Amino acid sequence: MKNRKIKSLGILTVVFALVTMAFTKTDVGGKYFEISKNIEIFTSLYKELNTNYVNELDPSKLMRTGIEAMVTSLDPYTNYISESDIEGYRLVTEGKYNGVGATFDKNDNEIIITEISDNSPAQKAGLSAGDIIQFVNNKPVKGKSVEEVGDLLHGTNGSVVEISVMRLQKDGSMKPQKIKITRGEITEQNVPYSGIVANHIGYIVLTTFTREAGEHVRKAFLDLKKKDPELQGVIFDLRNNGGGLLNEAVNICNVWIGKDNLVVNTKGKVADWNHAFRTTNPSDDEQIPIAVLVNKGSASASEIVSGTLQDYDRAVIIGQRSFGKGLVQNIYEIGYNAKVKITTSKYYIPSGRCIQAVRYENGKPVELPDSLSANFKTQNGRIVPDGGGIKPDIAINDPTNYGLLKELKEKFIIFNYVTEYVIKHDTAKSIDNFRFTDFDDFIAYTQKKKFTYTNELETLIGKLKTEADKQKSDIASASEIAALEAKLKAEKANAFVKYKPAIISQIEKEIIARWFYESGSAQINLRNDDEIKAALAVLSDKARYNNILKKSDK
Repeated sequence: MKNRKIKSLGILTVVFALVTMAFTKTDVGGKYFEISKNIEIFTSLYKELNTNYVNELDPSKLMRTGIEAMVTSLDPYTNYISESDIEGYRLVTEGKYNGVGATFDKNDNEIIITEISDNSPAQKAGLSAGDIIQFVNNKPVKGKSVEEVGDLLHGTNGSVVEISVMRLQKDGSMKPQKIKITRGEITEQNVPYSGIVANHIGYIVLTTFTREAGEHVRKAFLDLKKKDPELQGVIFDLRNNGGGLLNEAVNICNVWIGKDNLVVNTKGKVADWNHAFRTTNPSDDEQIPIAVLVNKGSASASEIVSGTLQDYDRAVIIGQRSFGKGLVQNIYEIGYNAKVKITTSKYYIPSGRCIQAVRYENGKPVELPDSLSANFKTQNGRIVPDGGGIKPDIAINDPTNYGLLKELKEKFIIFNYVTEYVIKHDTAKSIDNFRFTDFDDFIAYTQKKKFTYTNELETLIGKLKTEADKQKSDIASASEIAALEAKLKAEKANAFVKYKPAIISQIEKEIIARWFYESGSAQINLRNDDEIKAALAVLSDKARYNNILKKSDK
């Protein structure tokens, strides 16, 4: 223990000396005294903790806690990337990582496999969506975070990892299984599906802006034109795409916008680092109508592409307001194979607006009311607001964001039901012909699981009741509040009937994802999808499309 203390304190002394020397030379912003003083306080604090704390300390863990507290105090996107996090960093930038090819989530303190990549080591070894991970290489995972379990599953290409899972059986029992998986390099397809939807309308889905995303979108688009020489429009799906590489966003815009057009400006504290990103090649098509789908999960590079196409009146944007991440991060090496991702500037798209949400609560952006937004104009003079993401030209309500459907998802009711369903049913022969027809069985399942949910209106009515009592207000009498509660109770009782088509759609998507993996999941999204229907409608109506974008009908 003594040697470890001496070593850790020695490293701190060296770090302190080097940092002090560096700031002596540069005196960053005239703050040398404050910087050196606080580094000295930090060193002294660590020394006293390491020497006097009642329990043995882990230097790496303690330092990481301090580092992460420091960077997360700035914004949600300035992050420390340790050596153990490098595989996650590779996934974001390259679309590759060394691991098993499984996605998992946490439910009631258990780690559940939620998705298996097609042709991955996990699939070949027999791991299944719905499996509950118990141990990884004999290390228990209960109570661990998703990130910690990910660290255990990542490893050198060709190395073997043993996963112990609990698996649901046909009789409803859970059976333990041990599965050995040889790790491999997993490559995620950023364009998992493209095809002709109907009536000479094409569809391309992009899931992430990793390397070559622009070329893959371009190839998918040109393939659509070859398949259908009479192609009349393209639906470009960016829903739940959290972004990625900026240059790929520029390349994708370049497919439909001509050479030397501004895509995005980056502006920060250091003027010399400001940069304008423009398209560099002739476009592939500047005339064919485009409909871009976005939702609250569309962020960063997705917002640059959708916002740029909106600013040039090159596409109609459909869906829900996007996430609102307009901050630029750069990666810096900080030694020992660790990196830090630092927010250095903001994105400004061609109209001059910034898509960044102005404030956060619990690490998530808070939507800025239009009354507080600044207005900008597109190329054709349409008004578009800044702040808090890209506002769609055609807004579509998404019932999965609230109430019944939201809680069916968050409480894993649909997911767990599908786990039982696929055990009892043979795989469908085709995606097109599959229909889920056991809705009564699903209702029985929710009753067996004693599923209940809270409508957001219940919370609001409760607050209204409390405030009315507190202020002895006559604005809402007891009888009026009781009437509201009765209406809400009736609505909740009818919710499964009201949302039956949407629930069936979610169940079908989950079933097809189990049987046909990511490609199947992308294809099934084309069915019973309100945004797809809206896109087909507007792309099939040239006059309406041009009217939205204020274009001439010629």
